[in-house]
Amino acid sequence: MHQHRFLLGGIVSGILLGGFLPEAGQGVSFVGDLFIRVLTMLVVPLIIAAMITGISRLGDVRRLGPLGTRTLLYYLSTTAIAVTIGIVLVLIIEPGTSGGILQPGTTEPGNGLTEQHHAAGTIEEKIRSEDRTITDLLKEVISGMVPTNLFRAMANNDILPVIAFSLLLGGVLTTLGTQGKPVLDFFSGLNEALMKIIHLVMLTSPVGIGALVAGRLGEAGGFSGFLPELLNLAGYAATVIAGLMLHSLVVLPLLLKLFGRISPLRFAAGTTPALLTAFSTASSSASLPVTIECAEENNGVSPKTAGFVLPMGATINMDGTALYEAVAVIFIAQMNGIALGGAELGIVFLTATLAAIGAAGIPEAGLVTMVLVLKAVNLPLEGISLILAIDWFLDRCRTTVNVWGDSVGARIIDKLTPDSN
Repeated sequence: MHQHRFLLGGIVSGILLGGFLPEAGQGVSFVGDLFIRVLTMLVVPLIIAAMITGISRLGDVRRLGPLGTRTLLYYLSTTAIAVTIGIVLVLIIEPGTSGGILQPGTTEPGNGLTEQHHAAGTIEEKIRSEDRTITDLLKEVISGMVPTNLFRAMANNDILPVIAFSLLLGGVLTTLGTQGKPVLDFFSGLNEALMKIIHLVMLTSPVGIGALVAGRLGEAGGFSGFLPELLNLAGYAATVIAGLMLHSLVVLPLLLKLFGRISPLRFAAGTTPALLTAFSTASSSASLPVTIECAEENNGVSPKTAGFVLPMGATINMDGTALYEAVAVIFIAQMNGIALGGAELGIVFLTATLAAIGAAGIPEAGLVTMVLVLKAVNLPLEGISLILAIDWFLDRCRTTVNVWGDSVGARIIDKLTPDSN
C-alpha cells in the first residue's frame, strides 16, 4: 500500500513538473530513461530464469499424469482466451488512436524508434518486407523461434527464441532426475535473485516513473498536451476493465457451470474472502493461503487438487495479467501511431500468454513482464509511462481476476479428475 502511495506521489510530481515547467521536465527525463534501461537489462535473464523455474514446478514433464496435464491445459486455454479478449477489445475500441505525444515518423531520444524501427533480422522485418499469406506468417513466426545463434538473439533482444529455448531447456532438465536438480536449483536461485533486484528497482519506481511522466509532458510543451493523453488513458482503463469483466463474469462462470457443475454465484460467494484479499494485497501469492482455504472449506474442492492446482496457478496462471499486457502493448502502439500487422498481433498473443506464465505473483510483476512483450514487437519502452498513472488500481483488478481464474480452475479440474479425491 505504501509503495502505491509513493508511486502515485511520483506520478503527480512528474505531472506538475512537466506541466508547469516543461524545460525542467525534459531535463529530468534522463532519470526515467535510466529506469527503463535497468528494466531492459533484466529482460533476458528474467525470461530464462522464470521460464525454466516455472516449468520445473511441474515436475518431470513425462509424468504429469491426468491432474497435471489437465491443470496445464486449463491454464494455457484460459490465458489464451483472456489475451484474445484483450486484443479484440483494444482493436475495436482503439483507445489510443485519438493521438499521443509521439506521432508517426517521430522519434524519442534513446528509444530506437526510427525509420529502422524493426532491427535487421527480426521476425517483423521479414514479414513486413512483402505480402504474405496466413500460412507464410505462421511459418515465419515459428522459424523465428529457432535462431541460428541464441546469443545473438539475446543480444538483439529477440524475445521469442529466448522463450522457446528456455521452455525446452526447462522441460528437458525436469527429466534428468538428480543430474538436472543442481541446474534447476541454480535457475531457481537466479530467479529469486532477479526478483530481489526487481524489488529494489521498483523501490525507485516513483522517481523513475515521475521523471518519465515529466519528460513526456515537457516534450509536449506542458499541460497543453496533457488533455489528449488523459482522455486516451481513460479509454485504456475502460478497455482493460471491460476485458477483465468479460473474462471473469462471462467466460469463467460459463466454464464453471459447464465443467465444474456448480452455480457460479454460489461458488463466487464461497471465494469472496480470497478475492477481497487479492484486491487488497495485489498479490496472488499473498492470497494463496486464503484461496486454498476457500476452495477446500467453502467450495468442496479436494485437498489434493487444491494443494496442487492453486499453488501452480499462483505461479503460472495469470489471466488478468495476460489480458492487461495485450491491451497495454497495443494501446502504446496506437498512441505512437504504429500499426501492428497480423504477424505482430500474433507475436503479442504468444508473448503475452507466455509472459504471464513468467510473471511472479507479486505486486507490479506485470509491469516487468510487459517490457518483454514490448521488446518482442520493438515498441518504445518509454510508452510504459503512459499507463502507470492508473496501474496501481488496474494491478488490483487483474490480480483479483487471476485468483478467480485459479479458483475456478481448481473446481473444474477436481470434477474432471475423479481420482483426485
